Amino acid sequence: MKVQLFIPCFVDQLYPETAFNMLKVLEKAGCEVGYNTNQTCCGQPAFNAGFWDEAKAVCTKFLRDFDTADYIVAPSASCVGFVKNYYKKLFTGEEELQKADNISNRIFEFSEFLTDVLQVENLGASLNIIATYHDSCAALRECKIKDGPRKLLSHVKGLQLTEMNDVETCCGFGGTFAVKFDGISIGMADQKVTNAIATGASLVISTDLSCLMHLDGYIKEKNLPLKTMHLADVLASGWE
Repeated sequence: MKVQLFIPCFVDQLYPETAFNMLKVLEKAGCEVGYNTNQTCCGQPAFNAGFWDEAKAVCTKFLRDFDTADYIVAPSASCVGFVKNYYKKLFTGEEELQKADNISNRIFEFSEFLTDVLQVENLGASLNIIATYHDSCAALRECKIKDGPRKLLSHVKGLQLTEMNDVETCCGFGGTFAVKFDGISIGMADQKVTNAIATGASLVISTDLSCLMHLDGYIKEKNLPLKTMHLADVLASGWE
C-alpha cells in the first residue's frame, strides 16, 4: 500500500522524531511510504485567524502537492480534520470542490489509518509505564476518533492505560485560543493535568502534539511528575 506522509508545521519544526517514528511504524505495517518535500502547511492557522484568502492559497498548494497520493497520513487529527471538513467551505469552483472532496477521502490521521484502513492493532511495541489517554478535540469531534488509539495502546506490552475524569474535555490549547485567552487556557490545562495525575499515570498520550505541547509547557512550569508522548512514539517503542 502506497502512503504519502503529511508532516504538519509544528511537527516538522519541533517534534521531527515523531514524524520519523510514524514512518517507522507504517513501514513495519507493510506500507511503501513517500514524502513530498514540496509540502508546506495545510492552511489551518491562516483560516482560523480569519485570513481566508491567504488560507485558500496555501490549501490550493496542498491539493496540488498531494494530487496523486493514494493515501495521505498525518500525525495530527487537527490538520486532518481541517482538510476533511473545511476545504470544501473554502473552495467554490466545481473542479476545486471535486479535488477537495477527493482529498478528504484519502487523508487519514495516523491511528485511524492503522485501525480502519490497514486494520492493524498490534505493532509489537512495548513500554513499561502507567499512562492515560487524552482525546484531542480535533480527533474526537472533527475525525470521530475514540476507540482506535485505545485499541492500539491495549496491545503495547507493559503499558497500563487508566482513564482520567472528564477525558473528553478540551486541554485549553485551541491554537490561537491559548494566546488570546491565556488565563482560561492555563486553567483548562491545570484541570486536564490534575485529572491525569489523579489516575496514577506518569504519562499522557494523545494523537495531537499541539495538545501535548500545551500540556507539557504547563507540566514543566509547575515541575509536575508527568510526561507527554505522541501515539506514534509509543507504538515505535521497544523494537528496532
